[in-house]
Amino acid sequence: MALYRDFFGAVLPAMLAFTLSGVYSIADGFFVGNALGDAALAAINVAYPVTALLLSVGTGLGMGSAVRYAIAAGGGDESGLERALGLPLLLLPLASLLLTPLILACSPAVLILLGASGEIHALGEAYLRCIAMGAVFQVAGTGLVPVIRNLGGSLAATAAMGAGFLANIALDWLLVWRLSLGMSGAAWATVAGQGVSLGICVLFLLLRRPKARWDRESLPLIGKVLRVGLSPFGLSFSANFTLILVNRSAAAAGGSFAVMCYAPVSYVTYVVTMLFQGVGDGSQPLISLAHGRGDAMRVRRLFRLACLFSAAVGAACMAGVFLTRGWVGILFGASDAVARSVRDILPLFLLGFLPLSFAREATSFFYATEKNTAAYLLIYGEPLCLFLLLLFLPAACGITGTWLSVPLSQLLTGIFAAYLYRRISAGEASVQ
Repeated sequence: MALYRDFFGAVLPAMLAFTLSGVYSIADGFFVGNALGDAALAAINVAYPVTALLLSVGTGLGMGSAVRYAIAAGGGDESGLERALGLPLLLLPLASLLLTPLILACSPAVLILLGASGEIHALGEAYLRCIAMGAVFQVAGTGLVPVIRNLGGSLAATAAMGAGFLANIALDWLLVWRLSLGMSGAAWATVAGQGVSLGICVLFLLLRRPKARWDRESLPLIGKVLRVGLSPFGLSFSANFTLILVNRSAAAAGGSFAVMCYAPVSYVTYVVTMLFQGVGDGSQPLISLAHGRGDAMRVRRLFRLACLFSAAVGAACMAGVFLTRGWVGILFGASDAVARSVRDILPLFLLGFLPLSFAREATSFFYATEKNTAAYLLIYGEPLCLFLLLLFLPAACGITGTWLSVPLSQLLTGIFAAYLYRRISAGEASVQ
């Protein structure tokens, strides 16, 4: 019973936080779509990978530090705890300072690479200019969430995400709908919402006053943090690899109309993906702690519980999205033609939910136990598989081939995840 209490006590707040994160990402689309129409909705969708890059960098650095913290806690390494906490306090602001000018300089060209043109490109550029100016709030606000979760602040992490979400919604309503500031208003609402999340995380650290250290012996840990962090970075950004590839394929196979149709679909599937990631990141502190203690049996039991629960969540999402598929396009203010197309294509994307749920939990398990190579193979293998499928299926089946490529790549990734887990488990059993 203690295992279930610990698991759900950690996972449920994380799921709520990641659900808010998923809804957070679509709030701008909802408000600008209803205020400015299909082109603005498509612009948010095309530009979002750049925003997601900031969030993913924060997630990678924060989670990499958090895994080191939990393993040090499991091994009773007090100096390791202090250094693991000191690293994100230095790396997160530094990453923000580097990313701001980079995005400002590159966003026009990047939008073209992402498939934007004409009005969609102009709207997307207006959005990203404001996003870049608030990079520090997004990188640091996102990166501190896994840190405070591993400090025992799972409820505080959820509160930070929830408060940021509510602030974003309120400011979207004010700036986009009431003051008619359009794309820049939506962007500033997002930045301010992340600022609220960051403020709550900083307040938690000030009240808890954990010891943090930065010295010469911290330098070797940077490499370890980056090696671990590359996995949660990729996991957080993986939905955007899909977004980029599918948007480009949809534009080639079906034109701007197909890109507009994919926008509401991508928002819904992104929220479901965040639920799966919530299960994985919620269980990570428990798995890393047990791994640091050398308790292999507890590690396996936690992983199996995470897989079963994630599969149940995936099945419930499949049913819920299928039953409400006719309302998805309408919710985002899409035109009647786009809304009908969204209703028709959504069931194809549901086919990948169950294999994706297992792949996400396997990936979280691998980086929580520092099996970085296996995590890399899963994270970066999925977009590679999708890329290869998109080379052939749209040519054979038209735009339907573009849509089918997504669940097929998730199915193949789920099968590969099962193979990697069995191989690693067999290797560990032979060593024991």
